[in-house]
Amino acid sequence: MTTGERRRLSVEQRREQLIAAALDLFGHRPPDTVSLDDIARAAGVSRPLVYHYFTCKQSLYEAALGRAADELTALMDEPREGPLGRRLLRVMRRYFDFVEGYGPGFAALLRGGPAAAGSGPTCAMIDGVRRAAYDRLLEHLGVPEPTPRLELVLRSWISLAESTALLWLDGRRVPRAELELQLVHAFSALTSVSAAYDAPTAALLARVLAEEPADGPLRVPVGRPSAPDRVSPAGRRRPSGPER
Repeated sequence: MTTGERRRLSVEQRREQLIAAALDLFGHRPPDTVSLDDIARAAGVSRPLVYHYFTCKQSLYEAALGRAADELTALMDEPREGPLGRRLLRVMRRYFDFVEGYGPGFAALLRGGPAAAGSGPTCAMIDGVRRAAYDRLLEHLGVPEPTPRLELVLRSWISLAESTALLWLDGRRVPRAELELQLVHAFSALTSVSAAYDAPTAALLARVLAEEPADGPLRVPVGRPSAPDRVSPAGRRRPSGPER
């Protein structure tokens, strides 16, 4: 890249170029292993030019993660049309697209950033994504003021989605599509347990399920065997039934 070519980019365009290069590297390698020299080479610029726009690696890292957090938040936007289960499944598919695309960068975001970096700004980004997810869920459920038990369900499910994605990245031993559907099932299961203790949650669940088709993702498969033999609640082994 020549000096003339570099000058054709505005300040904002140059920042965007460096952030894009950093995100691409963070998507393939743990951020701790990526240097400013790596980012400069990926962007086709000199190291001093990187320092001209970002005072240190941490500032560039935070800008890149801020962009990733914005993208992740945008993925949660889903029209409030059709059964809730299908809406949640579409969001989960986009979520895992993001997880798969960013890989190590996603893991670093949820784990608080590079070990040597301060965690304040990164934690604020994570909290912002979680708050956005929580607010979107309330919108889809049509609940302006959740009960304490429903709030616990929603926040627990968001944490479950995060931990499931992190575990999946570590080896990808379970088919991704199964995990996406399993998380929607888990949302229904968590809500069902809470409904046993909370009348407003029970009414909400009844309303949601009334709109869910018989084969909808929120219909949790009951009694489906995962192995040739299963253990009954009393601890006795019993033969498995047919797959449903």
